[in-house]
Amino acid sequence: MVSAVFVVTVLLGVPFAILDAKFVTRSAQDMLNQEVQRVGILTDVQLTDQQFNANALAADLSGGRSATITFPKGSAHGSVQLGPTITDQPRDSEVYQGKSGEKVVVIESWAPIADHIRLQMVLLVAAALAAFAAAAGVAYLQARRIARPFGELASTAERLGAGDQRPRHRRYGVAELDRIAEVIDHSSDRVSRVMAKERRLAADASHQLRTPLTALSMRLEEISEAADMETVKEEAAIALTQVERLTDVVQRLLTDSGDSRAESVGAPTDIDLIIRQQIFEWRPAFRSARRAIDVDGGRGLLAAATPGSFAQVLATLLENSLMHGAGPVTIRTRTAGGSVVIEVSDEGPGVPRELGARVFERAVSGRASTGLGLFVARELAEADGGRLELLQQRPPVFALFLPRFG
Repeated sequence: MVSAVFVVTVLLGVPFAILDAKFVTRSAQDMLNQEVQRVGILTDVQLTDQQFNANALAADLSGGRSATITFPKGSAHGSVQLGPTITDQPRDSEVYQGKSGEKVVVIESWAPIADHIRLQMVLLVAAALAAFAAAAGVAYLQARRIARPFGELASTAERLGAGDQRPRHRRYGVAELDRIAEVIDHSSDRVSRVMAKERRLAADASHQLRTPLTALSMRLEEISEAADMETVKEEAAIALTQVERLTDVVQRLLTDSGDSRAESVGAPTDIDLIIRQQIFEWRPAFRSARRAIDVDGGRGLLAAATPGSFAQVLATLLENSLMHGAGPVTIRTRTAGGSVVIEVSDEGPGVPRELGARVFERAVSGRASTGLGLFVARELAEADGGRLELLQQRPPVFALFLPRFG
């Protein structure tokens, strides 16, 4: 902006200064020529009336001017000087040729005209400097107005790179800057969602891996305490099964769980087989705690569910009962409409009254645990088209509803 104003000022100011000087000069010269015409006419009038009066002509001259009248040879008047003698930059008018042969020339000093031209130039330069200063001021304010958002956007980008994903949602009234701010805000949202998803995945993975690892550790303890080879082989086979389950959990976490579930949902799952498998895995831990696991209800039920997800949900319920419950654990199976219902209950204190259904929310726990187990279990149940509910708080009764197959 400053450069543009400077160029415009030079391109317009220099020609204007030249034209103004020529205009002032021409105007002064025209006025001087008009003066000589007037003095010449008055001289002709006096000579015609034969009443030539130099003093009268001198009185009619404008201030600061003088005139020289030169009469022809043989005239009684000769050469007459009217007004003061001008020695400071004298400038002559045109020569007026009178009717009686006289010649009239008016002279004035050029110094006042030169001063007037210099004053005009000074005013013009002052106006140009004022315009230049105004342009510089406006440019400075505009530059600050634009530079400040760039600084804020750079700060936002730096903050985003440092791990602070909060969007600022600040706009500046400039289309380009607002577009950049909008892109940074969208990037902040995306990064925030990705990081939240990663943290959630890590938390869910740690919890889902904990149950198979717990079961595997129990098997290894049984192997270490076994005295005969047959028991070692049996426990080793169970441990291998636990490793396969652990591998399945890891595979589910690393792949698109939605797609994998979509392929497996709808296949018949033997409810009794999964229950026997979980009882076999968890019975040593309950035996160590001097607690029993009982199974009651219908047999031969089939559900449209993912075996791994169903086993994970049932393992979570058994683990919760082992950690927070008391007395024998009862697994009861039944049908209700188009669903297969698997209930898990014990004789412990149950879920605190203030929690209620909130026990399925993430990070909500009444026993100083992580609060992820039931949350992940409900998500796994819902992914199979079922649901996990708390039917009774004290003593606790959890129910898993799965779509009935067939």
